[in-house]
Amino acid sequence: MGEVLSQNEIDSLLQALSSGELDVDDIKGTGEKQVKNYNFARPSKFSKEHLRTLEIIFEHYGRLLSTSLPVYLRKSIQVEVMNSEAVTYSEFSNALTNPVILGIINLAPLSGSVIIELEPNLGYAIVDRMLGGAGQPLDKVRDFSEIELLIIERIMNVCTNLLREPWQNVVDIYPRLERIETNSQFAQFISPNEMIAMVTINLCIGDVEGLMNICLPYITLEDVIDKLNTKYWYSTAQSKDEDQYVEAIENLISRAPMPVKAVLGKSTISVNDFINLQPGDIIRVDSKVTDELNVYVGNIRKFTALPGASGGKYAVRVTTVVREEE
Repeated sequence: MGEVLSQNEIDSLLQALSSGELDVDDIKGTGEKQVKNYNFARPSKFSKEHLRTLEIIFEHYGRLLSTSLPVYLRKSIQVEVMNSEAVTYSEFSNALTNPVILGIINLAPLSGSVIIELEPNLGYAIVDRMLGGAGQPLDKVRDFSEIELLIIERIMNVCTNLLREPWQNVVDIYPRLERIETNSQFAQFISPNEMIAMVTINLCIGDVEGLMNICLPYITLEDVIDKLNTKYWYSTAQSKDEDQYVEAIENLISRAPMPVKAVLGKSTISVNDFINLQPGDIIRVDSKVTDELNVYVGNIRKFTALPGASGGKYAVRVTTVVREEE
C-alpha cells in the first residue's frame, strides 16, 4: 500500500500541476516497471553466487591435484581453474568428440552423478608416464586399449577420492568412480535440456597441457544449492571445531622423533693424548659416580637422572625436570 498523503501535500501537488511546475507525464513515467526477459526453455537455475562458490571449491580441489598426482606420475602438475558457467547438458555432450575420457562419479548421499571429462592428450600422457615414458601424447588420436583404460582408471580413482575434502564445508560426500566411458553416446544419464554447472580446469602434466571439465547437474546439487554461497561457505569454515585441529596437530607432533642424550661428564685432553688412546685407557671426567647426569633433548637441558641398566642396556632414571626458569 502506498504512502497516504496529508491534505497539505495534496494541495501542494495540485498547485504544482496547475502552475506547470509538474508534468502529468513525469508522474506516469515514475510508475513504469522494467520487464526482464526470461527464457523458459533454458531456466537460470545457477546464479553467479553459486558458480563463484563452485570455483572456490574446485580451486581447493586443484591444489589437492597439484600435490597428489606428482606422487603417481613423477611429474610436476600445474592446475588452474579457468571458468565456470551454466549450460544445458546437450551443449556439453554435443561438444564432445570421440575418443573421450568421461569418469562417471557418484556423490553419495547426493542423488545423481557428476562427470569428469579429461581430454585424450592428457590420457595418453598419463599412460605414457605410468609406463615409464617421458609423458608425451600420441601424434595420432586412437581408441584406448583395455590396459590403458585400467591405468587411467587408477588415476581417476585418485582424482575422485580427492573430491571429498573440498566439499566438506557444504556437505559430507563419499565420492565413488562408477565407470569410465570413452564414447560420448554412452554418457546420456540426464535429460539433454537439464541445466548443469560446468567448471573448466586447465591441467598441465609436465609439458602437456589440456582441459578437465567437471559437469555438475542441477538435480545432483538441488538439495545443497542453498549452501552454495560464499556467506554460508565462510561462516561454516569459521565455525569448525578448532579443538579437532589442535588434537590432530598434537597427535602428529607426539609421534615426531626427538634426539635425547645423557652426558656422563666432560673432560679436556691434548691432541697427542687423543691420538695415542688405546683400549683400556682411562679418561678422567669432571663428575663423580654418585652425581646426577644432565639429560638433553636436542641441545636443551631438560632433565637430571641417575645412571643404571635396564634389560642388559645402559639406561638412566629421571630424577628431576629442569624448568625454563632454571
